[in-house]
Amino acid sequence: MAKAVWSPDQYLKFEDERTRPANDLLGAVPNQDVKRAVDLGCGPGNSTELLVKRYPEAVIEGIDASAEMIDKAKRRLPGISFKVSDIDSWQPEDGADLLYANAVMQWLPNHDQLFARLMGFLNQGGSLAIQMPDNLEQPTHVAMREVAAQGEWANKMAQADLSRTRVGDASFYYQLLRPLAQRVDVWRTTYHHPVHGLDGIIEWFKGSGLRPYLDVLDEDERLRFLQAYRARITPSYPVMHDGMVLLPFPRLFIVATC
Repeated sequence: MAKAVWSPDQYLKFEDERTRPANDLLGAVPNQDVKRAVDLGCGPGNSTELLVKRYPEAVIEGIDASAEMIDKAKRRLPGISFKVSDIDSWQPEDGADLLYANAVMQWLPNHDQLFARLMGFLNQGGSLAIQMPDNLEQPTHVAMREVAAQGEWANKMAQADLSRTRVGDASFYYQLLRPLAQRVDVWRTTYHHPVHGLDGIIEWFKGSGLRPYLDVLDEDERLRFLQAYRARITPSYPVMHDGMVLLPFPRLFIVATC
């Protein structure tokens, strides 16, 4: 299946909400003397900007598989080196003190091999910091799969679910990384984001989880798919008196330090 076509502008409609877990992840990194940091899956540069602010003297670069995201990041932070690259084949020119991956690893398979490989690129005292949405069993994502499987587009979407890796539990990642690190910190947090009604939920996921589904449909099919999706999530997300909906969003955090 072709890769999802990412829209930086759609993604950044919820920049504050998307940046909050990125900031929480960075706050848990113990390294104070970071000389070289890489933002893996940097997107439009909102997470990279956090690295620049925390480590103003460091050499910082960002990589992302999406050329559109890299173009946006370059405009946002013209003094930082950004390049298009796949994380699973990327290799640094020098050892890093921080490899930072915010909301990207859920799109990549074989975490047991990939995470171990990335740990090998760290300098002594360096950290691999990862945050991943852990929401595949939330009503938002259950509805995506159900609508995709039951609609007129079922054949087109047969492979869409495979674009997202199922995240392991805390024990899996702790046992994977503990032999490779001096310290492994793993935790799970559920954020409750207020969004403007059910349409706010749809707009949120049009910039992320819905992308693999929408990308295989034509314009008319997308409209019908989103209408069916909206109807499916309605019972799970009651609209409050002010027109807002609280969107629960669980995320898994990992900081492994050599």
